[in-house]
Amino acid sequence: MLFSEQLRKAVDPIWEASFHHPFVKELGEGTLDLRCFRYYVLQDSYYLTHFAKVQALGGAMADDLQTTASMANHAQNTYEAELRLHEMFMKELHVTEEEKASFVPSPTAYAYTSHMYRAAFAGRFGDVLAAILPCYWLYYEIGERLKHCKPKQPIYAKWIEAYGSDWFKQLVEQQIARLNDIAKTASEKERERMKQHFWISSQYEYLFWEMAYKLEYWPIGKGSVHANERA
Repeated sequence: MLFSEQLRKAVDPIWEASFHHPFVKELGEGTLDLRCFRYYVLQDSYYLTHFAKVQALGGAMADDLQTTASMANHAQNTYEAELRLHEMFMKELHVTEEEKASFVPSPTAYAYTSHMYRAAFAGRFGDVLAAILPCYWLYYEIGERLKHCKPKQPIYAKWIEAYGSDWFKQLVEQQIARLNDIAKTASEKERERMKQHFWISSQYEYLFWEMAYKLEYWPIGKGSVHANERA
């Protein structure tokens, strides 16, 4: 069994929970409250900004220049494709400059990005890949599951189209193959560490849907741009 297959099998219950989370299901149906999606877009834009930086850090840690160039390309794709998509969503959702300026990441978004940085600064290139791969891979599988959905909300249709594309599939497959190559020469201790990073990131992916669906906020004081919406 390939290392990636071991990882996927280990997190199957977590990913199944993501597939069936109300945020994901209602997005596909077109019934998701726009407030939840709006909140998600703001938090995910924050996440993706740091995701791109971690991709770049991974490139700097790679053993060969070709992999460094590839990871730099992945970071650029995150900016050009995903972040620009979010910028378009923000315009359509009428997110103001004041909201952007006063934005505070939610507890989950902050913790997830911190987890990725820890994997990068305390580990090696394989640790980086294991920590960021669930974001790629899970979104691709969700895109595959939802690609036949036709939500009447145009924003949701655009989201599904982005993650169910052949272009995104190629990015996912490239990173899976790269992690399998690293695992071949990694020690048992290194493989176990990569498995843990992958498992934790998968948990955070589920928590990200939960965060957006419940409009998560910090418990004391003004903790997010949507904190007052719960009152």
